[in-house]
Amino acid sequence: MLILGIETSCDETAASVVEDGKRIRSNVISTQIDIHKKFGGVVPELASRAHVELISHVIWEALGKADCRLSELDAVAVTNSPGLANALLVGTETAKALSFSLSIPLIAVNHIYAHLYANFMEQSSIVCPVVGLVISGGHTAIFYVEDCNDYVLLGQTYDDAAGEALDKVAKMLNLDYPGGPEISKMAEKGDSKAMNFPRAFLGKDIYNFSFSGMKTAIARYLECNSTEKLADVNNICAGFQQSVIDVLIKKIVGAAEQKNVETILIGGGVSANTEFRKQLSEICKEKAINLFFPSLKLCTDNAAMIAGLAYHRYKEGKFEDLSLDIHPQLQV
Repeated sequence: MLILGIETSCDETAASVVEDGKRIRSNVISTQIDIHKKFGGVVPELASRAHVELISHVIWEALGKADCRLSELDAVAVTNSPGLANALLVGTETAKALSFSLSIPLIAVNHIYAHLYANFMEQSSIVCPVVGLVISGGHTAIFYVEDCNDYVLLGQTYDDAAGEALDKVAKMLNLDYPGGPEISKMAEKGDSKAMNFPRAFLGKDIYNFSFSGMKTAIARYLECNSTEKLADVNNICAGFQQSVIDVLIKKIVGAAEQKNVETILIGGGVSANTEFRKQLSEICKEKAINLFFPSLKLCTDNAAMIAGLAYHRYKEGKFEDLSLDIHPQLQV
């Protein structure tokens, strides 16, 4: 079964052809980093305009790389939630047009669930139930996963997502965009114990997050202290990165223990962070918890995970009609 996936939830225009939910025939991603770099963050209107300009080219490239004709597609899948409203509209309306013109099923996919499903695409040994943590520039949330089609929200951020907080702190430090990778690079040269920034744990057995106050602590520190020395910037990056990592690890490991599951899945752009992967892997090894991360190519926003998860929705007959709407907020 061949499914074309389309992903336009934020600032990546992506299309992919996936066979039987796992075999990635193509995975094309057109990034908009250069467009948003000078603003230090994603500008929604600019993102949606770029999607309009790029979407057709990306789809045709994905079909070409997959050696697949439009007539060979069994379904078209699209991210319709969550994300930037106008960005979601570009992908959703394109998918609806393809579904209508080709007379093939239209499948709606939740972008956040797909990030966790990316693990199932690459690992055959995952046994549900599991708990999963999605960490990106737009979302930070923990789920209890009964199977790859059944996700129960345990907690999410009250304010900034982890990736958003990293980007904003990077901007305060005049680092390049996207900020997360830049903070990671600087942190490698710093001492995470040199500066002890606050952690917002929000109580025992509570799996919600709050990163806004942690970000504000950095702003207050910078108001009162000079960062003329590079060592200071390195230590700030290391200290703040460690504060975010501590919260993420405490929450997801606590969820696994409370739910009495043996496996943790991680997904989203921030899951590519080297230090986070290292520290969580060490703790999971100590606690005999199975841990899975997607490969780096499936951490970022991509359409392969959309087409992959859509395969399972197809098997359950979960199709949409042309009235399909977008849902910018996380629907659970």
